[in-house]
Amino acid sequence: MSPLLALGLLVAGFCPAVLCHPDSTLGRDTPAQGDQDNRTQVDSLSLASRNTDFAFSLYKQLALKNPDKNVAFSPFSISAALVFLSLGAHNNTLVEILEGLKFNLTEASETDIQQGFGYLLRMLNQPRDQLLLSTGSAIFIEEQLQLLAKFKEEARALFQAKAFTTDFQQPKEAKKLINNYVKKETQGKIKDLISDLDPQTVMVLVNYIYFKGKWETPFDPRDTFKSVFYLNKRRPVKVPVMSIEDLTTPYFRDEALSCSVVELRYKGNASALFILPDQGRMKEVEASLNLETLRKWKDSLRPREINELYLPKFSISGDYSLGNILSQLGIREVFSTQADLSGITGAKNLKVSQVVHKAVLDVAETGTEAAAATGVRIVAVSAKLDPLIVNLNRPFLLIIFNENTTIFMGKVTDPRQA
Repeated sequence: MSPLLALGLLVAGFCPAVLCHPDSTLGRDTPAQGDQDNRTQVDSLSLASRNTDFAFSLYKQLALKNPDKNVAFSPFSISAALVFLSLGAHNNTLVEILEGLKFNLTEASETDIQQGFGYLLRMLNQPRDQLLLSTGSAIFIEEQLQLLAKFKEEARALFQAKAFTTDFQQPKEAKKLINNYVKKETQGKIKDLISDLDPQTVMVLVNYIYFKGKWETPFDPRDTFKSVFYLNKRRPVKVPVMSIEDLTTPYFRDEALSCSVVELRYKGNASALFILPDQGRMKEVEASLNLETLRKWKDSLRPREINELYLPKFSISGDYSLGNILSQLGIREVFSTQADLSGITGAKNLKVSQVVHKAVLDVAETGTEAAAATGVRIVAVSAKLDPLIVNLNRPFLLIIFNENTTIFMGKVTDPRQA
C-alpha cells in the first residue's frame, strides 16, 4: 500500500443564501434523478429525524467541552458532508460513518440514505419568497488525483458538487482558494475556514449552508434597549434587548423540565425554537435533549398571546475541529490507517486528516442570518389566561428548522461574545 494521503473535510454554516459559480462540475445530471426523487420523498421525514438525533448527540459533546461558552453549529451541513464522504467509503468505514450519523442500516441501505440526502438538499435549495436558504458542496482535487467515474457521477447527481483543480503543493495558494470560495458562498460571513493544510493533502471536501430569514412579526428597532442578561445568577451584564408586546405565537411551558419553549416563525417554511430553562436548570434540559423531547415540545406548542417578549440581539459563532468528537460518536476508522475510502480513487490510500466546522448565527430585529420526552407533563391552558411575560435574560437554546430539518442549533450563554 502506498503512503496514506490526507483528505480534509470542511463544513461551513451561516444563516443567508447563495448561488455557486465554480469553474467546473462533476459529471452531468442523470436520468435517474427524477426517479430517485419519487423513491426518497417519503423518507425525508425519517432522514430529518435522524439528523436531529445526530444534532443533539453532537450538541452535547460540544456543550460538554465548552460549558460556559456560546455554541453555534449546523448539524445538517455536517451530516451532509459526512454522507457525501460516504459515497467513497466501503466496509466498516462506511458503516461507522452512517451509524455515527444515527442511521440504522438494517432499516435503510446506504443507497437509500445517500439518495435521501440528495433529495433533501434539492428541497432545501428550492427558491422561495422572503427566505434565503442555500446549501452546496465542492471538491478541491490535486491535479494528479484520478477520481472514479462512479464517485464523480454520484457526487454530481446527488450533491450537485462542484470540482476545482487545486495545487496542494502550494499550500498557501490552496488555502486561499478554498477560503475564498467558502467566503463567497456564505456572503462573506465565514472567513478563514481553514488555517492550515496537512502536507499530504490531496483532496478537500467542503459543504456550506447559508440561511437568511425575516421574522413573520418583526421587532421594532425603536423598542430595542439596553437591559440585563444574567450570565449566571450572580453575573449580570448589559446587552441590547429587543422587545415586542401582545405577540400571538406558539408557546409551551414544560413543567417537568422547568423550561419555556417559544416558536418564532420566519416568512417562508422556517421557524426558530427558543428554549429558556429556569434559573439553574440548563444542565437538566441539556441532558434531556433527544428526539422524543423535541417531538413532545413540538406537539405541545399552542398559539398563545405573549404580553411581553424580550430577546437579546446577538451574533454568535462556533469554530470546531470535530475529529475527536466524531470519534466519540463512533466514527473512528476513517481517521486511521485502516480507512477504506477506495470508492473515491479505487485505492485504499486515503484517510481523513481533519474535519473542521465554522458557523455564525446573527439574530436581530428583522430576522436571523446564519452561515449547523418521557415524563413531560402537559398543562392544559384554562380559558382565562394570566398575563404572560417571556424574558430571555439568561442562557437559552436555539434551534432553527426549515420544514422538519434542523439546519442550525445554538446555545447563547453570553450575547456579547461574537
